[in-house]
Amino acid sequence: MRYLCLLFFITVSNTLCAAGINRSFFADTGKKLPADTDTVIRKRSVSVGVSYGSDALFFGRTGPIKYPFLTGDAIYNSKSGVFVYGSVLKVLGYAPVDEVDLGGGYFYKLSKSFSGAASYTRFIFNRDANVIKSASSNDINLKNAYDWGLVKTSVVLDYLFGKSNDFFTTISNSKYFETNWSIFDDKDYLSFTPSFNMILGTQNFVQRYEKDHHYQYVLPPSVIDHLDLEAARRNRRFNMLNYSFKIPVAYNRPHYTLEASWRYSIPVNVEGTLENRRESFFNFTFYYLFY
Repeated sequence: MRYLCLLFFITVSNTLCAAGINRSFFADTGKKLPADTDTVIRKRSVSVGVSYGSDALFFGRTGPIKYPFLTGDAIYNSKSGVFVYGSVLKVLGYAPVDEVDLGGGYFYKLSKSFSGAASYTRFIFNRDANVIKSASSNDINLKNAYDWGLVKTSVVLDYLFGKSNDFFTTISNSKYFETNWSIFDDKDYLSFTPSFNMILGTQNFVQRYEKDHHYQYVLPPSVIDHLDLEAARRNRRFNMLNYSFKIPVAYNRPHYTLEASWRYSIPVNVEGTLENRRESFFNFTFYYLFY
């Protein structure tokens, strides 16, 4: 009971970390845990957090220009493992609120090493939202994680539907480290969770995003006039989409966590007219737990 830290559940990560915008977070009791670690809530709690991201990343893809963002998140966890959450996103320099996410789900633990969660999220966008994520409005998410000892492996399945329908599989291997010394007193510590991630999936959302924005950011009018929209058929293929490396560093105290993370993204099999290249992403997050 001595150590409590706040945890984000991805999307993300890795889907919601893969998405660049974390949808929810949760807490655990009884031992030190990193901000990216998966566990099951067995104590009623409310967690809140705020995050900054250098660019909105959605399943290994970004928009035609950078969209740095702020998010505010809150989640209620029940003793049974049922949780509900909400999130608000603001892209800096654009509408007051670009996106509101509402969802809920259930955490489960089948053994000491095997745990997971199932959830549903509804995305509500401002009609002028420019983030590439705006091509979808619903997400059904199933995440399972197994701790092998040397590494923890998680497999996340996402089915997104709305204006476009897509299916994604995110595979992540991570290792958690923590310091055995304190920074200011005996109640704090640092944690590190480096990970290697792979995203596979379809890319129908790319073509939907391009149509919604009339290709205004990515192609000159002379090219748009002769564009073959049927080429979007390739987006239906289930392919490797992205490789990434992530290094989060967290400062942890009994009720809150401050985390900074760096991700290096390598997009592959890029289709459509959006041009994605290798890119570094930076995120800063603060979580606080009430119980």
